Amino acid sequence: MNTLETQIEELLYNKAADFEIAKVLKKDIKIYFDTLEETFATSGGKDFLVKHTKKIDSILKMIYKVATRDMFGDYLPMKNSIPLGLVALGSYGREQLCVHSDIDLMLVYKDIPAYNVKEIIQKILYILWDTGLKLGHRVHTIDELYEVSKTDITIKTALIESRMIEGSIFIWTETQNAITQIRHDNIKTFIQLKLEERELQHRRFPLTMEPNLKDGSGGFRDANLVFWIGKILYNVDNIKNLPESVVEEKEYRNFRVALEFLFRVRSALHLVSHKKEDQLRLELIPEIAGLLGYKKGLKGQMKCARKVTESLKIIRLYSMIWLNILTQDYVTDNPEKNYLYPKKGKQNFKALLQQLSAHAKKPFYAHPTFIQKLISSEKPERPDEALYQTIKSIFHQPYSHSILKVLSYARLLGYTIPPIKKAIDLPQFDGYHQFAVDIHSIRCMYHLEHIEDPFIKKLFEALSTEEQVMLKIVTFLHDAGKGRERDHHAVGASLFKVFAEKLHLDPVHIAMGETLILYHTLMSKVAQREDIYNEKTVVHFASHFQTKKLLDLIYILTYADMNGVGKDIYNSFNARLIRILYEQSLEILDNKTMLDEAAKRLKKEQTLKRNAAFKTFTPIQQKKVLQIPSDLLFLRYTPQKIVSITQKAFQTEDYTFKISNINYLTIEVTRRKPFNISYLLGKLSALGVVHMDICKLFDDLKYFKIDFATKVNAEEMPRLKEILHDSFDETKKSTLTVPDIEKNELQIDCEHSKTYAVMYLHCKDQKGLLAYIINLFDEMGIDIATAKIHTLKSRVRDMFLIEKNGKFCHNVDTIIDKLTGKQ
Repeated sequence: MNTLETQIEELLYNKAADFEIAKVLKKDIKIYFDTLEETFATSGGKDFLVKHTKKIDSILKMIYKVATRDMFGDYLPMKNSIPLGLVALGSYGREQLCVHSDIDLMLVYKDIPAYNVKEIIQKILYILWDTGLKLGHRVHTIDELYEVSKTDITIKTALIESRMIEGSIFIWTETQNAITQIRHDNIKTFIQLKLEERELQHRRFPLTMEPNLKDGSGGFRDANLVFWIGKILYNVDNIKNLPESVVEEKEYRNFRVALEFLFRVRSALHLVSHKKEDQLRLELIPEIAGLLGYKKGLKGQMKCARKVTESLKIIRLYSMIWLNILTQDYVTDNPEKNYLYPKKGKQNFKALLQQLSAHAKKPFYAHPTFIQKLISSEKPERPDEALYQTIKSIFHQPYSHSILKVLSYARLLGYTIPPIKKAIDLPQFDGYHQFAVDIHSIRCMYHLEHIEDPFIKKLFEALSTEEQVMLKIVTFLHDAGKGRERDHHAVGASLFKVFAEKLHLDPVHIAMGETLILYHTLMSKVAQREDIYNEKTVVHFASHFQTKKLLDLIYILTYADMNGVGKDIYNSFNARLIRILYEQSLEILDNKTMLDEAAKRLKKEQTLKRNAAFKTFTPIQQKKVLQIPSDLLFLRYTPQKIVSITQKAFQTEDYTFKISNINYLTIEVTRRKPFNISYLLGKLSALGVVHMDICKLFDDLKYFKIDFATKVNAEEMPRLKEILHDSFDETKKSTLTVPDIEKNELQIDCEHSKTYAVMYLHCKDQKGLLAYIINLFDEMGIDIATAKIHTLKSRVRDMFLIEKNGKFCHNVDTIIDKLTGKQ
């Protein structure tokens, strides 16, 4: 098979048109791009870019050859005699050209009339355009270069990293002379403008979970800037060759490993997106992780994304340190930033941390020299007792977040605050969070220390110093449990407790902190996803935080957490919902009975969630069970029994029943269709009801459990079953006896709660009593949400919790009259 060079030679020999040559080159380029993934799989990060760069070089050299051969024919002079050079600029000049990046090319020449150089340049460009390559080009004479470089800092930057591809060595030598002049021109202004540009890019592209690998914080532009300024000052060809007083070997090794990985990520990003792409979008990570050799699935994707964040932070760190050394003679530190500088002489980590803590009385920035000293400082293998007391002082400062940010930049956050260690750089693929866990946590601390809501700020300022310290630690560690097998709320609470004990926090405050972390997402979820005007919703929420202090704390924590997610996550709409939930919960705190019942239910729910049989339910089924309106079900029954009842309910079409007849008769009924319980109780009135539960379930299902005073004979069992089936026949009726009830034996409270009214009945036990009451309620359309029926020593102690649908409270007098026999 003919090589590309052979095909081009044949076409030149046959005097083929330029477009025919471009067609062959275009085909070769397409084949090359189609096989790039195979090349990528066997190449390193920079190695792949160099190979790609060399391939583009070979294409350009061939086009130069075609153009000059066509122009000069048999009288082609030596290359050095033609006053033209092809020069690579930008990433192409650095041999870091990514797959779909623009090919920045400069054609530099001397305008000698005899050579018609402009026509040669025109021919080269036409052929290049016909090949379909993405070209960004400049055409200049050597004499123009210096003046052009003064017009735009971007042009000057591109020129100082230029590389010869093809053409006259004499032209290249003169070009280099011009570049040397450019390099030495107005160095201070160049450095200042470049640093300003970098700061602007960092603000525009912060380190999120969808980072901009080129212009963002820790991206290639940070590394490039070190090279550009190094080139200006020392004329080096790469960062490694900078003086050791600037770049230490150990630092460079860590930096180079991170940069190499990011080279691979960006190449994979271009291959996956099939275009020039600098932002690592979340939806592309699965394919990118696959190309980079990570295992399929979420764990592999998390590992890949985490490595990206880690690498960006390393590039950011060392670029910052090296740029400070390189530019210290050319820039003056901004006094508005309140820089913290290291003291002279050797200091260990504890002393530096104390200096950090003492400086956090107002906002500040740690100077790169301080961060460098922090990294190299002597420190114990892990924090000891003395160091923990210094660590605690961090959270006593009004600007704790500034200290944590410095530790994060120095890659010492996990060492200083051990419980956050496994969450550092950890991505959050939940469609909600925009930052890795540790960055999010620091942002939350910032918003806790910069509360803009006057009401919430007042709540925070009303806390004692130790309560504020506890809340700061909680705010920083609320997501520390992420990335584990267990639920991150529970893990985070455990991590907090261990850490807080090492800091010698008050046990009462530790217990409060555990509660806050266990339920740190609850307030925002309830406010935004549930009916906060439903009393049951509010009671259930408030039962987690049974004191005003805890309610205040969760409100402040929710504010900080939501603001730490990203801009406009905490907005006027959800702020209003959260405030309403807070105020309604405050009202509930006065109702201790209701709150205690809700707390007991909550405890049972937590036990239920750990039940093996409950875990076999689908997520939707689990949610339905946990949202059952009847507290009675949770307060009276074991988790095993609740699972049994609800399991049966999920299988019930119309109705099911179960009969137990060992020591006494018990009937359990689960029904969806109407159940004439008054008919059943009327038929069985001779047995005497000693206990009955009615529980509203879900999907229009109700559960009834009726305990009778005696058992039935075996021969009566078929008749009992027949009566049960007849209880679901609406045509069946039984004769009811009007009971003997005195007015003072009835107590009705329509203000029991916003959702329910309650009726208490304390009277003598009598046949047909319960059948009569339930029949009356059925006739009046009154819905019993929960009933507790209990008989002891011939006296009934009954409680009916009734939904407020307008049919009960509006007819209280009628109900009393009918129950007492006056109607």
